[in-house]
Amino acid sequence: MNLLMVIDGQGGGIGRALIKRLRESLNDEVEILALGTNSVATAQMMKAGANRGATGENAIVTMAPQADIIIGPLAIIMANSMMGEVTGEMARAVSSSKALKILIPLTQERIRIVGVSAEPLPHLIDQVLQIITGGEKYV
Repeated sequence: MNLLMVIDGQGGGIGRALIKRLRESLNDEVEILALGTNSVATAQMMKAGANRGATGENAIVTMAPQADIIIGPLAIIMANSMMGEVTGEMARAVSSSKALKILIPLTQERIRIVGVSAEPLPHLIDQVLQIITGGEKYV
């Protein structure tokens, strides 16, 4: 695992919480790239301990193919989500990336995912960490 990319938008709260816990668990073992759909989200994720950060469509479209793992809310693969912050190009780049995508099932969109229990964000982040640290196998 070389490059772990965290994508978030709006206020960046989910990305900030993810990066804080990732940094605590992984220390400096992995490079964490914070990609925000807006500058507030990027700034929040940088404060949480990301190695590098960038903002906007071009950054996400450019970096998604280079990532080994992409983490973010479910909305990052949905065009026009996050009140329009996720463009079709962003969603396509993330969806098409060969990276493992770990999606947090939190969204303000009118989507319900059957078979997924409603868990609080800290529990969902625990599950993300379990996948990344090898507690769960992935392809």
